[in-house]
Amino acid sequence: MSEIPARVGSDGRSARDVVWQREAPGSLYEYVDVASFSVGPDGLVDQWSLRAERLFGIGGSDAVGMDPIEVLVDPALRPSGRRKMAEILDGREWTGVVPVLLPSGGGSPDGRDAGSGRGRPVGRATPGGSGGVGREGASAAVRATRGFAEVYVMPTRTRDGERAAVCVVVDVRALRSVEADLAASGAVFDQSPFGFLLLDAELRVRRANRQFASVFGGDPEDHTGRQVHDYLSPGEADRVAATLRGVLETGEAVTDLHVTGFVPDSEERRHWSVNLYRVHSGSGHPIGVAWLGTDVTARRAAAREAATARRNLALLNEAGARIGNSLDLEVTARQLLDVAVPVFCDLATVDLYQGLLAGDEAPRGFADGSAELRRVAYASAVSEAPLQGSADRVGVGAVHRYAFNSPCAEALRTARPRAVPAEEGDLVQSALAVPMVAHDTVVGLVRFARVKGSEPFGDRDRDMAVELASRAAVCIDNARLYRREHERALILQRSLLPPGDPEASGLDIACRYLPGNAATGRTGEVGGDWFDVIELPGHRTALVVGDVMGRGLRAAVAMGELRTAVRTLAQLDLEPADVLGRLDEIARGLGAPGGVQQAGRAARRPREADLSEVYLATCVYAVYDAVTRRCTFANAGHPPPVLVEPGEPALMLDVPPGMPLGVGGEPFEEVEVELPEGALLALYTDGLVESRDHPLDEGLQAFVGALGDPDRPLEDVCDHVLNTLDSHHGEDDIALLMARVRGLPAESVGDWTLPREPRSVGRARAHARERLRSWGLESLADTTELLVSELVTNALRYGEGDIGLRLLLDRTLVCEVWDSGLVQPRRRRARDTDEGGRGLQLVGMLSAAWGSRRARGGKTVWFELSPPGDDAGTADQAEALLGLF
Repeated sequence: MSEIPARVGSDGRSARDVVWQREAPGSLYEYVDVASFSVGPDGLVDQWSLRAERLFGIGGSDAVGMDPIEVLVDPALRPSGRRKMAEILDGREWTGVVPVLLPSGGGSPDGRDAGSGRGRPVGRATPGGSGGVGREGASAAVRATRGFAEVYVMPTRTRDGERAAVCVVVDVRALRSVEADLAASGAVFDQSPFGFLLLDAELRVRRANRQFASVFGGDPEDHTGRQVHDYLSPGEADRVAATLRGVLETGEAVTDLHVTGFVPDSEERRHWSVNLYRVHSGSGHPIGVAWLGTDVTARRAAAREAATARRNLALLNEAGARIGNSLDLEVTARQLLDVAVPVFCDLATVDLYQGLLAGDEAPRGFADGSAELRRVAYASAVSEAPLQGSADRVGVGAVHRYAFNSPCAEALRTARPRAVPAEEGDLVQSALAVPMVAHDTVVGLVRFARVKGSEPFGDRDRDMAVELASRAAVCIDNARLYRREHERALILQRSLLPPGDPEASGLDIACRYLPGNAATGRTGEVGGDWFDVIELPGHRTALVVGDVMGRGLRAAVAMGELRTAVRTLAQLDLEPADVLGRLDEIARGLGAPGGVQQAGRAARRPREADLSEVYLATCVYAVYDAVTRRCTFANAGHPPPVLVEPGEPALMLDVPPGMPLGVGGEPFEEVEVELPEGALLALYTDGLVESRDHPLDEGLQAFVGALGDPDRPLEDVCDHVLNTLDSHHGEDDIALLMARVRGLPAESVGDWTLPREPRSVGRARAHARERLRSWGLESLADTTELLVSELVTNALRYGEGDIGLRLLLDRTLVCEVWDSGLVQPRRRRARDTDEGGRGLQLVGMLSAAWGSRRARGGKTVWFELSPPGDDAGTADQAEALLGLF
């Protein structure tokens, strides 16, 4: 039992009142063995405490009456021990360290440590005594182990006045162990490189080490009695105090608690990692909390730097993956903002030079940054508020300028990023104006901004902004250059296609052309698809649809060359198979340095020796005769034509496909088909019927099914086909040419066969005049008679066999003279002294057009006259005749 003075209470109790408890928390007696006994005037033990029993292992009944020198002191020291005992009983005080004999095992008979008095049992009773081990047993026990004890001897007197003594014995081993523990704990506490605090149960500092004091100032003693609120901000202190109370109440340790605050004489925010654990007394009673903290400010800064580097690297990876997937300027600008907002910034805009968007390489004001810009993209992670300032309310698509002295204009002039100062009361606290530089050319400006509450832009952020803007600028400049080249190629391609709505004799024509857009979803590379409608003599029409393999300017140029060649060959009035054969040679010559002749030689050399560029194309060529309503087809690897007869389902014509143009080596075949009145003929390219999602066979069936109602107007039929099929996939160009058969009526045709005799010339003139009168074209009768007379006369003089005469009336009047001779007439200029040779010159002057062509079994010479009232009417006969001389 121990007694603790009680505090004076409000009830006026005396300070001498005591509170009795079994053991004082943290008492020294819990750690050090202290025993006491008394010696009588005869030098024998007359009182023996319980602690003495535990320390020496001798029961009280055995100890009383024994000689302590005889039992406890080493035999070699007993003489000097008896002299000291005599001096003590003579009234002298004495203290010192004495070698003593302790029980084996260093203490109690059960072998427990003698250096600790906690829970040590009293020796067991033996037959020699009631509570101890007996004198003989005690002597045997104490001889087992030698130790040292610090003895305090104080002289006393008995009731009778005789001299006696009280002895207090302290086990030196336990005392030295406590001293070593205190020294070790002090060394750990004071020499620790970490901040060390001991907080009591009221969470006040009981002790602080030097490291803690060096951070927060003063000496360690100056911090005694303080609380966490004396070091941290209110909110942080409340949080830490709650954690301390939780550790004190539950006993659960807390590791790596993050604490932030400031230290004296510094405005830098510091970060600490704190470990907390509850401290107990020797009896296990909680007496406080230990605080072990280390400064991790530098570590957290390094971690932030590493996290920033990882974030920037991830941002660059994402930028590389997402920016530049499109060749559309606006899409690329939006991709940049999708990457930057909200990972890198809270708000951002992209402005591009308006002149560059329009194709101007050096717009006015480009050098000083005052040129017009168009806002192409805006993104915000916080609101739809303007980027900065109430004046900056430029919407997407609007054209604007930056003030000459503004940071944005300066960034455009110098091609360097500039910080944009925040305005008072503005949402933005930090902004960067970063020029978009590609190939040493500034194409625009991107502005990044962070709102209040976000971390302001630093040097690393500036470098990241420049890198993002540079990557986007290269993609935008590539898209700009691509758009320019695409527009030029598209203009070239459209210039090579028939202008307006083509017209043909005996046909209603409707056509559609859709350029491909595979690259961007809006504007793609042009392809080599083309179509053409070519008027031929005798109210015949050539229909052409072709597709040069490949895309871009190369394909467009090749398409233009082939289209020109087709028109030239068509005017020679060759058969469709012959036209494709000549085209095949021309296509092979496109890739050969020496042209067609080199291509022909290369075709005869081994294949590996031919290193020329290969141009391949598919084409279908058809010639329609409006008089006979017969159409002749030839195909070079192209999808087959589709024919829809009135009242019948659509069908694909079986035209031998042949090899594509440019392959060579194989002849082309012809197929002649008679087309009924009102039939619908469709020619097309593969972009209409084939895509990644729809194979060719499926597309052809869908195309045939879309032509189920051919009686509608041709324009409506074209629109229906394009809307029904997947014509907006954008993977290839689409060319569609549709023709409805309208043959010449019988009353618009005059056909006669004349014998080979001079009288046939007069008969030919009579037939012509009579038919013109029936057609109401008396105004053309004289010219027609004159020209018919010239052609029939030439047939009589230079031709062979019977003579055929045919007059055709449609949009123009056509006269044809046929004979079986194969020699083509050749126009030449007659000299002044020549009596003849001016007939064909006369035909050329008086007609709108004339020519000759080979026919089956002979040749045909023809001329064409425009109807009355046409601006391209025939020349005056008198002036034409005078012009011959």
